[in-house]
Amino acid sequence: MNSDLFSNEHMVAPATAVGMTLQNSKSIRYAVNGEMRARQGAMVAYRGNLQFERKGQGVGGMLKRAVTGEGLPLMTVRGQGEAWFAHEAQSCFIVDIVQGDLLTVNGRNVLCFDATLSYEIKTVKGAGMTGGGLFNSVFSGYGRLGLICEGSPLVIPVTAQQPVYVDTDAVVGWTAHLQTSLHRSQSVGSMIRGGSGEAVQLMLQGEGHVIVRPSEVTPQKAQ
Repeated sequence: MNSDLFSNEHMVAPATAVGMTLQNSKSIRYAVNGEMRARQGAMVAYRGNLQFERKGQGVGGMLKRAVTGEGLPLMTVRGQGEAWFAHEAQSCFIVDIVQGDLLTVNGRNVLCFDATLSYEIKTVKGAGMTGGGLFNSVFSGYGRLGLICEGSPLVIPVTAQQPVYVDTDAVVGWTAHLQTSLHRSQSVGSMIRGGSGEAVQLMLQGEGHVIVRPSEVTPQKAQ
């Protein structure tokens, strides 16, 4: 059978090492030898002897998810084999986290991660009940984290001299040691007259980076 579909660009070769790699710009392959974590429903294919189990967030996490509509619904993948993960053809990226790192990420942007990483669902300080959600997932420890983003993300440096203001519906995450608060960018009079549609942003101050998606999340895609 002749077709560009069967070219090396699309053909999957056997994994050469355990762990997470980019299969292409829209999917991540994970060679499992033990266990790992992934977004529920994100597995698109697998081979080998693997089991998929829903992982709870605990009572506190379930309560936060119920209150905010945000959260990180996970499954544990155990066994030996290979699995491929993707979500709505969004762009995929891998972040290497080492001891001492902290990365705050919106739950909707998490695809999969090593079981050696720890995560907590924490309050976004100063954010209040905004569109981006009151709670985000904070990753620490040692391992690899697979992220998804609708489009090519913007990674914006934040410095002590120059804070960055981001739309709460567009922010993907930010690095440790950044302080967050709400910033109102239009006057009360302007809001009464209909406003600009950009009334409140999340302000990040300190030293680090903020990751922003090139579109605002819509209600039907919030999860």
